[in-house]
Amino acid sequence: MTKVLIVEDHISMRESLTAALTASGEFEIIGEVSNADYALDFCKRLHPDMILMDVCTEGGASGLKAVEAIRKNDTEIKIIVMTAFDEITYIPRAKAAGANGFVYKSKSLNYFLEVAREVMAGGTSFPKPKTIPVPKGEAPLTDREMEVLRLMCKHMTNKEIAQELFISENTVKYHKMNMLGKTGFSKAVDLAFYMISNGWINPLY
Repeated sequence: MTKVLIVEDHISMRESLTAALTASGEFEIIGEVSNADYALDFCKRLHPDMILMDVCTEGGASGLKAVEAIRKNDTEIKIIVMTAFDEITYIPRAKAAGANGFVYKSKSLNYFLEVAREVMAGGTSFPKPKTIPVPKGEAPLTDREMEVLRLMCKHMTNKEIAQELFISENTVKYHKMNMLGKTGFSKAVDLAFYMISNGWINPLY
């Protein structure tokens, strides 16, 4: 039976997942934690086969950072990231961190079970990444441009973004110029505000 650790700060969601997974007869919930910062310690102590990891957890702890930390410690454990938000960078960031799957919480519990089974069978399961709508004829934003945009939305300066991504400030400016050209905005701050106000980027995670 697959041993599962649930990292989720909403009690109702934990209860729903526990009920569905347990009822299947294939999964055993061996632990629950509401703060992703403690997930690695729980893994070391409980040795789960699979983790259901929320992106945004108690105390502002990032599930994506927890995935990265767990993956550095254990390459075999299966990790499925889940979220209630439509933040467009979550899926590529979850992949980069080492997740095996990604599920939006709006999906049914049966869908969660399907993804869990697929991941435990050695596969991966990720929805098609969301993209920023751009004028006809323009190329979508690249992964690097999206990363720069995410950090812009955190109100980071060019210098801070450059240090975070290990690139030069001129490269940051180049990416910003490209993004403005593709999206039709005249100022980077306006693009960042648009992304945040429409829920495309969550600056907190």
